[in-house]
Amino acid sequence: MATFLYRLGRLAFRRRWYVALLWAAVLAVVGLSALKAPGASDEEFSMPGIESQKAFDLIEQRFPGATADGATARVVFVAPDGQKVTASSNKAAIEKAVDELADGKQVAGAVDPFQARAISKDGSTAYATVTYRVGATELTDASKENLRQAVDGARDAGLTVEAGGSALDDQGGAGGVAEVIGIAVAAVVLLITFGSLAAAGLPLLTAVVGVGVSMASILALADALGLSTTTGTLAMMLGLAVGIDYALFVVSRYREERARGRTPQEATGLAVGTAGSAVVFAGLTVVIALAGLAVVGIPMLTKMGLAAAGAVVVAVLIALTLVPAILGFWPDAVLSRRARRSGSVKASAESTEGGEHNGGTRWARFVLRRPVPVLILGVVGLGALAVPMTSLQLGMPGDEAKPTSTTERRAYDALAEGFGPGFNGPLTVVVDARGADDAKAAAQTVSQEIGATKGVVSVSPAQFNDAGDTAVFSVVPSTAPTDEKTKDLVKTIRGERPGIESGTGATFQVTGSTAVNIDIADKVQAALVPYLVVVVGLAIVLLLVVFRSLLVPLKAALGFLLSVLASLGAVVVVFQQGHGAELLGVEQTGPIMSLMPIFLVGIVFGLAMDYEVFLVARMREAYVHGERPGQAIVSGFRYSARVVVAAALIMIAVFAGFIGESDSMIKMIGFGLASAVLLDAFVVRMAIVPAVLALIGHRAWWLPGWLDRLLPRVDVEGEALSRRPDDATEPAPAGAPGDTADREVARA
Repeated sequence: MATFLYRLGRLAFRRRWYVALLWAAVLAVVGLSALKAPGASDEEFSMPGIESQKAFDLIEQRFPGATADGATARVVFVAPDGQKVTASSNKAAIEKAVDELADGKQVAGAVDPFQARAISKDGSTAYATVTYRVGATELTDASKENLRQAVDGARDAGLTVEAGGSALDDQGGAGGVAEVIGIAVAAVVLLITFGSLAAAGLPLLTAVVGVGVSMASILALADALGLSTTTGTLAMMLGLAVGIDYALFVVSRYREERARGRTPQEATGLAVGTAGSAVVFAGLTVVIALAGLAVVGIPMLTKMGLAAAGAVVVAVLIALTLVPAILGFWPDAVLSRRARRSGSVKASAESTEGGEHNGGTRWARFVLRRPVPVLILGVVGLGALAVPMTSLQLGMPGDEAKPTSTTERRAYDALAEGFGPGFNGPLTVVVDARGADDAKAAAQTVSQEIGATKGVVSVSPAQFNDAGDTAVFSVVPSTAPTDEKTKDLVKTIRGERPGIESGTGATFQVTGSTAVNIDIADKVQAALVPYLVVVVGLAIVLLLVVFRSLLVPLKAALGFLLSVLASLGAVVVVFQQGHGAELLGVEQTGPIMSLMPIFLVGIVFGLAMDYEVFLVARMREAYVHGERPGQAIVSGFRYSARVVVAAALIMIAVFAGFIGESDSMIKMIGFGLASAVLLDAFVVRMAIVPAVLALIGHRAWWLPGWLDRLLPRVDVEGEALSRRPDDATEPAPAGAPGDTADREVARA
């Protein structure tokens, strides 16, 4: 592989105009296709196999025209202190607001609280439910503005009015600001790392081109493949992050080869042949992790994973072709200012690209002298952080997790105060009475049995479909939607089903937002172990091929598990237990988002293997070229530590930018990913990995003979390139950086 990529790099360097024009043409074609293609669909969130999803499907089947997942808004009216909403002036203001709420093209109906008896016992609070014919993502600005105007009108009448529900959801996500922060910090890190504006700008430029191609492709294929508007979110975030990292490693290796006296074309070929090989296999590990999301069984998550995997593939192709082409246009621009001013690339680059006393070598020698304390401290520290993960509670935080500055949170609090905490998360029960002799009597029996269950506050009257064989009613729990007692209540109600079915001939299913969240949490929790087995297993096989070692892949996988568990523990400490939550602007703690463990495992595993491949590949390269195990560790850190640190800092900056968002779930994702990258890059890869390799010595690179014969040889370390006659190298001066450093390590 190294030889093929070496030739590809030289070809891209020579034919730089063709390569640049080719990528420009690709960007233009997919961009025009995206503009002409139908818009992305607003795909319904579904999770086949769970009871709440089956209940939704049954409602849509038996109640034609009813949209089980249509947008809703719940407008809460609170009378001034000492007054009641039934007072004539307050009642008139509420009825006027309800009439205005019902006046909209997308509105299916608005329920008058006085007709529906939606008034609290003390008469201080009332609510009106507005239902829409379309989902939340399909609501027009006019519909949302009509809702806001009705609320403002009631407020002007002296009432306290707040609104919650899916109709007010902001579908834009964490857009714009987080990405800008990430790019700005990345630019600063790259400038400090390389000391050159061109070298810092090249990875940013190529990453933006890659993200442009990926996002335009997703938009162009959205209608044909049924992709939703949220599919590209993960692709944009990861495409930007890995695009910068992959270009960073190629440019860094190019500068290193120039420091050794290579001509620009030869340095480009060697950079793509060596660092490019690591980029290919690092990209493959990320693709495996993302494509493995299909194991979870959530269609939307599968599409997000595959779209993000496609963005990673584009980033790899960009790093192997467009980066060397741009180096061909400006071969000296990416060198440090000192190198360009001195006129001697080798002499001035010695201290920056392969210096024998850089921070990486000093840290590596420190670990080599004290491997046991470093290993114990790293493992114990991560283990201590992972302990809170044992109390992990999965759920789907709703309006209660939003800041009190939002109307959704204030509406949630007003309803909880006026009607009880369980009112914000009612359960929906659908009764299938086709097998019963008397459908109405069967539905009544089911309603009475569930209403008598401990933990149920009230049950609404059953509503039948036109055929009279299916009924739907609501159940209000006594506890909040995210309370563990509510989860137990759902399990208890479902556990009563066999007895009720045998006595009535009718069966029922429980759904609603609270039940959906419970079912999602259970399914994700059940899918986590199979997902880990598939992803980690495939990655171990891939790393076996890359490093031709048994222990290195196992060590990489175990280190990843440590960092993921520790980062999950940190998320639990902040977002579930509330320690330090105020520092991040988290106003309400609660369960951890159900998809958080899967997101964390999938994304961080790929990125962790990136650092593993880039760092250990240089050690493997030095070992194959004759260095002893200790020397190889120092050599790997000499050339890779700085760029791995820069890459990790860029990742952390990109993810940490999301912590500043107001949405609690986005904060959680940003904090979890940033902490996972921090722990994996700086504790696992930079401390535990060299400590373990130092302790096991030559055994780190051992592979049974029979397995060695079975595995294909891919030559990631560029051994074939070292045997190739090299007529493109300027004579190296005596005491070249690599020779001097290696002799000192040998003496050490």
